[in-house]
Amino acid sequence: MRSAFLLIMTASTLSADVLTYPQTRKEDVVDTLHGVKIADPYRWLEDDNSEETKAWVKAQNAVTFEYLEKLPRRAEIQKRLKELWNYERVGQPFERGGRWFYSHNSGLQNQAVLMTAESLEVEGKVLLDPNSMSADGTTSLSDYEPSEDGKLIAYGVSEAGSDWTTIRVRDIATGRDLDDVVKWVKFSGVSWLKDGRGFFYSRYDEPKAGAALTAKNEFHKLCFHQLGTSQNDDKIIYERKDEPKWGFGGGVTEDGEYLIISVWLGTEPKNRLFYKKIAADAPVVELLNDYDARYSFIDNDGPIFYFRTDLGAPCFRVIAIDTRKPQRGNWRIVVPEVPKVLLEGVSTVGGQMFCEYLRDAKTEVKCFDYDGKLIRDVKLPGIGSAGGFSGHRKDVDTFYTFTGFTEPGAIYRMDLKTGESKLWRKPDVKFDGAGYETKQVFYKSKDGTQVPMFIVHKKGLKLDGTNPTLLYGYGGFNINMTPGFSVSRAVWLEMGGVFAMPNLRGGGEYGREWHLAGVKLGKQRVFDDFIAAAEWLIANKYTTSAQLAIQGGSNGGLLVGACLTQRPELYAAALPAVGVLDMLRFEKFTIGWGWKSDYGTVEKKAEFNALLRYSPYHNLKPGTRYPATLVLTSDHDDRVVPAHSFKFGSRLQESQAKDGPPVLIRIETSAGHGAGTALNKTIEKVADEWAFLVKALGMKG
Repeated sequence: MRSAFLLIMTASTLSADVLTYPQTRKEDVVDTLHGVKIADPYRWLEDDNSEETKAWVKAQNAVTFEYLEKLPRRAEIQKRLKELWNYERVGQPFERGGRWFYSHNSGLQNQAVLMTAESLEVEGKVLLDPNSMSADGTTSLSDYEPSEDGKLIAYGVSEAGSDWTTIRVRDIATGRDLDDVVKWVKFSGVSWLKDGRGFFYSRYDEPKAGAALTAKNEFHKLCFHQLGTSQNDDKIIYERKDEPKWGFGGGVTEDGEYLIISVWLGTEPKNRLFYKKIAADAPVVELLNDYDARYSFIDNDGPIFYFRTDLGAPCFRVIAIDTRKPQRGNWRIVVPEVPKVLLEGVSTVGGQMFCEYLRDAKTEVKCFDYDGKLIRDVKLPGIGSAGGFSGHRKDVDTFYTFTGFTEPGAIYRMDLKTGESKLWRKPDVKFDGAGYETKQVFYKSKDGTQVPMFIVHKKGLKLDGTNPTLLYGYGGFNINMTPGFSVSRAVWLEMGGVFAMPNLRGGGEYGREWHLAGVKLGKQRVFDDFIAAAEWLIANKYTTSAQLAIQGGSNGGLLVGACLTQRPELYAAALPAVGVLDMLRFEKFTIGWGWKSDYGTVEKKAEFNALLRYSPYHNLKPGTRYPATLVLTSDHDDRVVPAHSFKFGSRLQESQAKDGPPVLIRIETSAGHGAGTALNKTIEKVADEWAFLVKALGMKG
């Protein structure tokens, strides 16, 4: 073993603490891109299978957990998180073949259990319990779909948080699995034929041994699996050997007549839409192949297809296309665009079309018929986020959820004839949301753009600049940040913290233009929006730099990394989680190439220059006093490979000023990008984060 993991003393301190970091070996690795020499001394940490990397992970975790375990309020916070999370959680129910399905968690189960019942008036029974599939609770259900007659269910299982899924089929009456096993499924749903003979799914080829968590994902295939046969005999419905980066999703229409094929290219904000008749040997019809907008299939009325699209409508509208005469001149606008109000989603049930809008990041819902005539505005319980409103044409009612920052997600049942809603389930959480208030403010970013921000805190908060504040952001990939309940944030609020969440450019809260304003050469605007939010909170005496922390995950981890390198003096603490932090090499791993629509590519000089200017890993400066930082990642993250955090954390430790606060990296084992993480691991992680902030922000007990 090399001397890479001999412990050396550094002068990094926080108050009276002295931390000892592992020495991380540096290599003389230099790339030349567009004539610019780029040093990458921690390149060796990209090899997650090497014994040296594994030893480094073990050494870093030893330092991190020795520090975290000594934090005075950690046990208290973990206890409160456990108490608050211990409440019954029921998912929105849905019906197949006269049988009902819904998820259920009794409180502290690591994974939710899938239940089934003959009616919603009787107690359900366990159908799928992922908690029994592994000893440590790290096996999760990534997807499930019952057959139309409710007799079988295809379900996907993910191990240790990986995006890779294995699909099995269970007989619902007996609770036994059939012999069918479908492997190497990723970025896929499951869609059954109407008669239940088999289902459509998407997969990649089996990766080389040892490369499953890092190798590029290319050559996606849309396949059909017939029950009772080997996966080797599965029919490839659609693939493009000339387009290695195209991805495919297949869904059968409710009438069982068509297979809708959505064709995507990474995270590009546009797609193609093909279809084929289910009848044997029917050809694939390239209905929407201009790659000029986003098209989301809603429903069909025979040969007439309905789509949500931003073609000619940056905030989206609903159109109808008669596939017998698909020329653009024949397209019909069903629900027009509402300027500056995002049509976030459209669903159908009972012959009605529910349009979910976002007005300044808050939900509004309208119900239309298939001709676009308004039936009613849906009266929601308050200001927050709503979702659901789905089902079958024959249904007479539907379910939807409603949630806010201080109100857990209640489920309502709506009578489709009258529009009246009745509460179906409301969780009993030991948190008094009435003691808190949520407000929305608008502030100016660096270029004068008005940006909205939600702020949540205890009622009666004094604006005297003494409040510990957590600023959370994302700002990318057309993702909308909307009000929603979180146990972890509820505990933060109980601790006296302020929670702030701006709707940064790069998100989709105001449609296509808001998203595109924060991508590629405009990505710096996202960071400017976040920095301006921090400055606004300080100027308006919510907090000070000494009591301000920033947090974000994935693309939000990039946000935090970029902002702490650009304005290190503005914050006292930073929590970048599973972040994209090496912007010159993100394209080389798993699905990273798919993010070029937001980030750009090093292959183009102008985009390379922009990436290099903000890449967190490359913009750390030795001797700078950076905020107290807890970098978080997971060893099975095959979405944003942990090498991003490994390399960034190493260079941040190296660059931190001698009298600077701690720089730690917390590496979760048997976990991935976030989805499917065992609840006990989540509770431990949040307790570590909040305890770290208590120390860094000087919060009182």
